[in-house]
Amino acid sequence: MKNNHLRYIFSLFLLFVLIACSTKKDKWVNRNWQALNTKYNVLYNGNMALDKGIEEVKQTYSDNFWEILPVERMQVSSENILPGQNKNANFARAEEKAVKAIQKRSMNIDGKEKNPQMDEAHLLLGKARYYDHRFVPALEAFNYILYKYPESDKIYEAKIWRERTNMRMDNDALAAKNLRKLLIDMKLKTKIKPQTYADVNATLAQAFLNLEERDSARARLKVATDFTKSKEEKARYTFILGQLYDEAGEKDSAYAAFQTVIDMRRNAPRRYIIQAHARQAAQFDFNKGDTIAFLKKYKSLMEDRENRAYLDVLNHQMALFYDKRSKGKQAVKYYNKSLRTKSSDQYLMASNYRNLAKIYFDNAKYQSAGQYYDSTLTRLVAKTREYRYIKNKRDNLADVIKYEGIAQHNDSILNVVSLSPAERKSFYEDYIVRLKKADIEKAEAEKKQREKMERLARNVNSNDDVIDPIAGAKGGPGLPVGPGTGNAGRSVTGSKPSGGTSPFKEGNAAAGQSSSSSASGKSDAFYFYNPSTVAYGKLEFKKKWGSRGLKDDWRISSSKEADSDKKDNAENKDSISGSKEDKIDERYTPDFYLKQLPESQKVLDSLAKERNFAYYQLGVIYKEKFKEYKLAASKLEQLLLNKPEERLVLPSMYNLYKIYEIIDKPKAEAMKNRIINQYPESRYAQILSNGATSQDNANLSPEAAYESLYKTYERGEFIPTLSGLEKAVEQFTGEEIIPKMELLKAAVIGKLKGLAEYKKALNYVALNYPNVEEGKQAESMISKDIPALERLQFDKEEPLSWKIIYKISNVETPAVKAVADKLKKFVSERTVEKLTLSVDVYTMTEDFIAIHGIGNEQKAVDIATILKDYKEYKIPLEAIVISNENYKIVQIKKNLAEYLKPTPALPQAPPVPKSDDKGKTDKQVTPPQTTPQQLTPPAPGTMPPSGDDAKQKRQQMIEQQIREAEEKRRKLDSETQKKEPEMQAPVDSDDPQETPNPPAPVKGK
Repeated sequence: MKNNHLRYIFSLFLLFVLIACSTKKDKWVNRNWQALNTKYNVLYNGNMALDKGIEEVKQTYSDNFWEILPVERMQVSSENILPGQNKNANFARAEEKAVKAIQKRSMNIDGKEKNPQMDEAHLLLGKARYYDHRFVPALEAFNYILYKYPESDKIYEAKIWRERTNMRMDNDALAAKNLRKLLIDMKLKTKIKPQTYADVNATLAQAFLNLEERDSARARLKVATDFTKSKEEKARYTFILGQLYDEAGEKDSAYAAFQTVIDMRRNAPRRYIIQAHARQAAQFDFNKGDTIAFLKKYKSLMEDRENRAYLDVLNHQMALFYDKRSKGKQAVKYYNKSLRTKSSDQYLMASNYRNLAKIYFDNAKYQSAGQYYDSTLTRLVAKTREYRYIKNKRDNLADVIKYEGIAQHNDSILNVVSLSPAERKSFYEDYIVRLKKADIEKAEAEKKQREKMERLARNVNSNDDVIDPIAGAKGGPGLPVGPGTGNAGRSVTGSKPSGGTSPFKEGNAAAGQSSSSSASGKSDAFYFYNPSTVAYGKLEFKKKWGSRGLKDDWRISSSKEADSDKKDNAENKDSISGSKEDKIDERYTPDFYLKQLPESQKVLDSLAKERNFAYYQLGVIYKEKFKEYKLAASKLEQLLLNKPEERLVLPSMYNLYKIYEIIDKPKAEAMKNRIINQYPESRYAQILSNGATSQDNANLSPEAAYESLYKTYERGEFIPTLSGLEKAVEQFTGEEIIPKMELLKAAVIGKLKGLAEYKKALNYVALNYPNVEEGKQAESMISKDIPALERLQFDKEEPLSWKIIYKISNVETPAVKAVADKLKKFVSERTVEKLTLSVDVYTMTEDFIAIHGIGNEQKAVDIATILKDYKEYKIPLEAIVISNENYKIVQIKKNLAEYLKPTPALPQAPPVPKSDDKGKTDKQVTPPQTTPQQLTPPAPGTMPPSGDDAKQKRQQMIEQQIREAEEKRRKLDSETQKKEPEMQAPVDSDDPQETPNPPAPVKGK
């Protein structure tokens, strides 16, 4: 009976569930059953996943306290997400649960939703997509709530999330407009949750921040701070308020806001409290403030265990305190402490490196400063203004390092040389005493470091039973016995192995048994698999036997080697202490240094000249690039005291005048008078005395001189350009325009002297100006362009056109002018071929007259023959037929002699019988290695056979034109011979039998 009752009850419950599970019936049971399952099953799990994902986002997010903090702690990544991928698995799970609730629990009956939990499902869907950075689908979900569920109790929350999504999509103005309407609407309602009101104001504040409306943002943040129930949000909003006050220059309000954050104590996250302390420290007056209270406060903060994670910030503030008070040593100490904490704040690390670089720079330690600037650049974001500033400063510092090194090195040599012999010896004896002391300290430090590393090697693995012998007696508890003793010692598992066990078997702790043994208690560890035991064994072997080679009878020879090692060590120690007179390090003798001093006056003058130029460059760099006017003045003043060469005196005095105008007006006036009185004709004197017009001053400027010379270069007047550049470089020494002039000079040298000299000139620019754009460009050309030009060779490319060139002097003479006129006449008459004529610069003393536009080599040979033999022209110069490609190589490398150099003659084969074919002439069979330039050109009027009909027709047409010209020439020559029978001029003929070897122009090799 009882079973029947249970059966009936179960059947009724099953029937109830079946009826309630239907989403198509609008019954009380169905609505509440679906709502209950949606809220406490699907949505509950989805919200749990969402909360977990949000917590992960907050933990991974790192605030940049160097800028105004955003209201919401979420960083939008720029990484592209493929379809189906998610940034966080928790958000994917939350979205999956929301979709499941919508698809399986929705009761859309007659166009209305009967399940009251569907608005929350869509809200969860939108949030999951928002945190997954899929803002367009998220916006769609929030808009669906506003459209489908206008009476929902989540309507305000949905509107807030919609505007947050709009802001993420850069629709800040639209978001601000909608949030203003929402605030007006909320004021008309009586029951509004305080947290919802705080969220609206905080979101609107972020919109105003994005729109750069700071005052409106501050007003909204105040309201949000008053209404929010979250302590973390209250601390964050208050800190942002402090930042906004500080940015606006309202220091008192900012200090009070940061103090509010500090007073929250444990109710605020620690990061806000520490950063609030740092912000207050930035407002501290380091000269008039209570420094004792400041130090006491920060020492207390650093001793607090809760602040260990923020020691990077605290040490940085202490370093700034000492830095502002000009206590560089203490500042360096705390900057280094801040760096050793390995902070995740990259800009804080960059600030530490930057400030350290400035300290070392001010102390004239330029090498160290350059290294710290390099570290600064690695932690700054590229393409920012600060990065470019530091990069420019680092590039300029390279020149400072270079010239400071030259100045110090040469100064030290010249100072020592100026001493008497006794003073020199005394100077180096004092130096040797300091050197010995430093070497002894270095040896002791290395010994201590070596002993420390040995101890670490013995105790590197705490899981091994390898114990430092210093820690206990031999054979003591836990101390393993050395291999080969027969006693394996104690195992890690505590089991005692039987006596006589091999040290390489299981159970020997010293042989490498570790806690990673198998579950069965057996160990398969091998002695040499454990690095700690191997290191320990090596150290013990070296202690007992010393360093031994792998050879037979090593024990027998050990005594001699050991004695030798001991003797060497003793001698080394004695050499450092100076007690061994028979073997003394030459670095500890004055003669070692004295014999290296230069004695030649020429060398000393060169050192002085190099030092003076370095002082001048340092003065200009400090003045122009670092604005260190006092330091620049000291360098230039020292330069004038050194009595430099004349070319540096006047520029140094003028730069000193410009510096004194900034730092010392009376000195500036005195220097001005000195320049005008001593150098009245100089351009500096004209500028200072205002005797020249503004146009004259412009013409005197280096930039105007460069522009003029560059225009001369563009006109192809290379020799005047080179002469002008040499004068300008001498005149404007030290000006910033000099690298440009040197690079232009290199280009001119390449045009006039060829590739080898061009490379040398570029190398000069690259070495002397490595940190300016011109020096880098020269270095790039040396590494990329020059090798490509050096690889150019004759006849490696298929010729596209040919030229006839005549080498002439670049000085215009009547003979040269006559040749040029005849060639111009010839080119103007040859209208069919469209030939052109030009005069091309070749070297400093020679030019080329070149005829361009000839289609093939044979035609060029024929034209050259006409110009040589035809009476109307009779060009007396040697014609050179050359392809366009080879002509480029000649102009680049200036190697015409190499091109004309004849190739050694090869033995010729017997002549081939004359062919019966019409149009073919006798030819000799030559070896296949012979190049076209080695063959004797055919006589005028003959054409080589061709298999191409079109080409043959063109050749026949050209041949016909040349024959007509030759016929006309023969008639004129015949008439001339009749009139002048006494002249015995050679008669030209087109018949190869009459003139077997006609005069041919030089062509090829």
